[in-house]
Amino acid sequence: MTRNNVALVVMVILTTCALVNAQAGQRPQTESSVRDAQANSLQSESANLSFQQRDQRYRLRKSDVIEIKFRLSPEFDQTVTIQPDGFITLDGAGDIKVEDKTVPELKEAIRRAYQGILHEPVITVSLKDFNKPSFIVAGQVGHPGKYELRSDTTLVEALAIAGDITTAAKHSQVVLFRHVSSEMFEARVFNVKQMLGSRNLEEDPHLMPGDLVFVPQNKISKMQRYLPTTNLGAYISPTQF
Repeated sequence: MTRNNVALVVMVILTTCALVNAQAGQRPQTESSVRDAQANSLQSESANLSFQQRDQRYRLRKSDVIEIKFRLSPEFDQTVTIQPDGFITLDGAGDIKVEDKTVPELKEAIRRAYQGILHEPVITVSLKDFNKPSFIVAGQVGHPGKYELRSDTTLVEALAIAGDITTAAKHSQVVLFRHVSSEMFEARVFNVKQMLGSRNLEEDPHLMPGDLVFVPQNKISKMQRYLPTTNLGAYISPTQF
């Protein structure tokens, strides 16, 4: 795992603790707060729908290599690389911002860039090299790490890919972090234990490239780090055996 991924995992752990503490510290609601909660629930349901929606189209990223061909004007054929600022430089048409665009959106942007130079150009765009979609699973799983998102994958399936949840995990507080921009992300807590126990996976979310799944440690496993030993009259760490 790279240094950036380690830093992200540390941030995830801190955010998860805040989410769990916030849920644990909730107080009984008054009648007025119940009405407010119901109103907020409607807004939350709408937000959850947007969280569930997924776009299977790959979105361009920095360092992706793109091959552009003009069927009727091969002299404009070119291969470009997305620069660190998200732009590409087109021969004779200047710079355009392409980061986060899909391939069809890129094709349309290139067509507009050349509309003053070529009349209704027939353009073919293909990815020659790109960052493979992936997700990260961290915390209490058998094999935490980064995995390729090769097909439509749900949260429960991702946990299975990462070696499944360990006995030290808090199954009811699995957190899914999703980037909504290059600088912001949203987080949702899923009760995986309830989903599996009820055999109902309707709420099992589908992962998107860049998602991070964090499985926190349960309180019991934290407390059992040191076990009482009557014979020694002291607490001995199990790691000593």
